[in-house]
Amino acid sequence: MNTPTLEHSSRPLTAISLKITSVVIFVAMSSLIKSAGALPAGQVVFFRSFFAMLPILLFLGWKGELRTAFTTRRPLGHLARGFVGVCSMGLTFFALARLPLADAITLNYAQPLMVVVFSSLFLGEPIRIYRWGAVAVGLIGVVIISWPELTLLRSGAAMDDQQVLGVMAALTGAATSAVAAILVRNLVDSERTATIVLWFSLMASIISLGTLPFGWEALDLHQAILLIASGIFGGIAQLFMTAAYRHAEISVVAPFEYTSIILAIVIGYLVFSDLPGIHMLAGGVVVVAAGLFIIFRERQLGLERARARKVTPPQG
Repeated sequence: MNTPTLEHSSRPLTAISLKITSVVIFVAMSSLIKSAGALPAGQVVFFRSFFAMLPILLFLGWKGELRTAFTTRRPLGHLARGFVGVCSMGLTFFALARLPLADAITLNYAQPLMVVVFSSLFLGEPIRIYRWGAVAVGLIGVVIISWPELTLLRSGAAMDDQQVLGVMAALTGAATSAVAAILVRNLVDSERTATIVLWFSLMASIISLGTLPFGWEALDLHQAILLIASGIFGGIAQLFMTAAYRHAEISVVAPFEYTSIILAIVIGYLVFSDLPGIHMLAGGVVVVAAGLFIIFRERQLGLERARARKVTPPQG
């Protein structure tokens, strides 16, 4: 990954525009997947991953970087990231088919909260009381969103309820996504963004193709078009998102990820006739607030570390 320069942080409006565009396309991608119906998760992951490579490869070919796109010194790191990422994607798509669009997307907002927890547990990163407090508040928000489904656990037939399974899959998907984020954080020290994205798409395609013997469903033309389009949309959205982070700091761009909840509510109502409940709205506000606070704290800590480096004399 290139070291940020002045150019990367001098165009915040461009970065925000690119980020919002990526969010719109990602929500459209999720809507296409949801419209395709409750298909096997491995089958959906294959279409989403395989066809996502097409726009990315075309973009790299246009830039003249296609020959070195897959060049890497860390194949095992990509393999681990691919396996964990496939698990996360499969669980997320499983939840998407069983929950209202806005609920599924909002529950995925638990991911940055879990990144904080796992960074402390697995990497030994020091986490101050402010961020632990934000994690606790955010998880309370997740419980509020999940409460209507979790209360069904009191009945004997609860585990047959598809929405309960959807909530469990969404939260487990957020947890595995947090692990994948930590693995990516480790890869970016030596790997280019395009290489990480392409290796993941390739690994996800291969791993998900391995689920074929376990019962993929025959697709009609409508379903096939939806899934192929979802993959292409996902690849395009990835390009816009990557471009956004080249024009501004993460702390400037990341909060606009939460615009997806507004789009999800609108599309959920217009396309799927889903009306957000009071639990989803209240819990969503809590989760988003906690996530924004964590982003704010990361920015403050980054500024503190930068100031510390400036005042620390070089060791001779």
